[in-house]
Amino acid sequence: MKDLSLHILDIAQNSVRAEADHITISITAEGRPCILKIVITDNGKGMEPDFLEKVTDPFTTSRETRKVGLGIPLLKQSAEMAGGVFSIKSVVNEGTEVSATFPVDHVDRIPVGNVAETLMMLVASHPEIDWEFIFASEQDRFEFSLTEVKEALGDVSVTNRYVQEWIQNTLSEGFNSVFGGVLDEVN
Repeated sequence: MKDLSLHILDIAQNSVRAEADHITISITAEGRPCILKIVITDNGKGMEPDFLEKVTDPFTTSRETRKVGLGIPLLKQSAEMAGGVFSIKSVVNEGTEVSATFPVDHVDRIPVGNVAETLMMLVASHPEIDWEFIFASEQDRFEFSLTEVKEALGDVSVTNRYVQEWIQNTLSEGFNSVFGGVLDEVN
């Protein structure tokens, strides 16, 4: 995958397939040297312990349409190639947490990509899910809750194109506010 936003999209889609109705995506940057951390948590079906042990193997997948699952193995590889760490925790009928860290200044860290656009695609594709997005650095913090947005909108749907445009702009501004000056690729 060419950027971290695509990894986020892939792991979040796993959460959707696991029938999660609440998914939290947290992106933080902190410490010296600065470490970028991505955590995706869901309340889906979770994984059996024997499946969890093998989930980083590309030939282990729960999909019926193909015999190869590359999302989790590729995220693990991207993190480790950049000197970071990957972990996954899961409990049957409780959910899953996927975490990956990346030293910000490591030459092999792939770019972040367009996180706001990716998160907006997730919201647009699955408006029934309670999405929560958290961006944090030592200089700022931004939190977005689709549940709160739905409450404020009343009868207006989050699938309305103007609402989606507002959501994407809000996420983009939040991301740039938190990570501008922290991540080289964010202005």
